[in-house]
Amino acid sequence: TGLTGLTGLTGLTGLTGLIRLIAWFIPLFGLPICLTGLILGIKGNKPPNTGFPIMGITLSIIGLVLTIINSTIGAYLGATGQL
Repeated sequence: TGLTGLTGLTGLTGLTGLIRLIAWFIPLFGLPICLTGLILGIKGNKPPNTGFPIMGITLSIIGLVLTIINSTIGAYLGATGQL
């Protein structure tokens, strides 16, 4: 199958990538999950298993950007009393 040899950091990176797609809605959870996924993706990016770590790194970066945007908008709305 396509998941042969999927172990350790490689599988964990892909799993956290899927969790990040939901976690960025709540910055309190999104930021630690994105940073953890980014670190795991970088550490797990070793041949021959490079597909899932690269996917995890990409999703981590996207989730991190979305989390920062979400928290910035929330902070602005809270500071101006619009929240």
